[in-house]
Amino acid sequence: MNRPMTRTLDLNIEKFPIAGAFVISRGSRTEAVVVTATIGEGAVKGRGECVPYARYGESVESVVAQIESIRTALESGADRDALQSLLPAGAARNAVDCALWDLDAKRTGLPASQLVGLHRIAPTTTAYTISVGTPESMAEASAKAAHRPLLKIKLAGDGDLARIKAVRDAAPESTLIIDANEAWSEAQLEPYMAACAEAGVALIEQPLPAGKDDLLARVKRPLPICADESVHDRHGLAALRDKYDAINVKLDKTGGLTEALKLCDEAEKLGFGLFIGCMVGTSLAMAPAMLLTPRARFVDLDGPLLLAQDRSPGLRYDGSIIYPPTPDLWG
Repeated sequence: MNRPMTRTLDLNIEKFPIAGAFVISRGSRTEAVVVTATIGEGAVKGRGECVPYARYGESVESVVAQIESIRTALESGADRDALQSLLPAGAARNAVDCALWDLDAKRTGLPASQLVGLHRIAPTTTAYTISVGTPESMAEASAKAAHRPLLKIKLAGDGDLARIKAVRDAAPESTLIIDANEAWSEAQLEPYMAACAEAGVALIEQPLPAGKDDLLARVKRPLPICADESVHDRHGLAALRDKYDAINVKLDKTGGLTEALKLCDEAEKLGFGLFIGCMVGTSLAMAPAMLLTPRARFVDLDGPLLLAQDRSPGLRYDGSIIYPPTPDLWG
């Protein structure tokens, strides 16, 4: 695509403290470290944010190096379609892809929602995450969040039966989603699923490690099971049909909104339910994912709610209700 102006690319590493700590089965964090890409054409600038994730072999340094490796192509006018072959799925491509969507929205004067074919985006309910800990600490956190309609509960394997009961007792009216982050063993799978079903859990995310989840196709699943670490983009999606009922779509996994839209299309054709998720980032990372929410059964875009301070301007949150982004943030 020919561009009338020379492009510029700026990269920034930014840190946002987490309120308390964010704890999952693989460890804990006290800050969100993000890479922000800004692509400019004259006075018009588009931004995108990504969160490098060590589970997928990423670091801030590797993500910055990936983006720098295509600087010449980007500054020469590479568009979103070209980007798909310039970088693999992952955080680096996400930051650039979302920056290009934002740039096109600002260049054309059309909201990104219209660019993807949506008439509008309605406010939506997000899950609120409860970090893994002792049953007592999780019960305390759940009780404080019991006014929220949807809670996402992080688990860790051993001791999870007590955690499930403690959380349900503390938040009896909330819909619960369980996220094991690959922490359950094959021996734990069936009794833990049964305990979740008894507690009225609506969905379980990634109970077994990615690549070691064949057992899911051979056991009776008493409630929907959602793939997270087992799915990144469209490749290999069909192989998950017998194991999972839904997939968690995260822009940092798909490598941006462009692939996420195609992944959602393919997933719906194959009969998967959609769960729109996030890493712990700011409103700039959540904003593009809002374009996927009209298609989702569940939404988990609570990253800014877990931060001590979000970037400004940010998304508007009213309790657990998220409102669509305004142009000064993204899109």
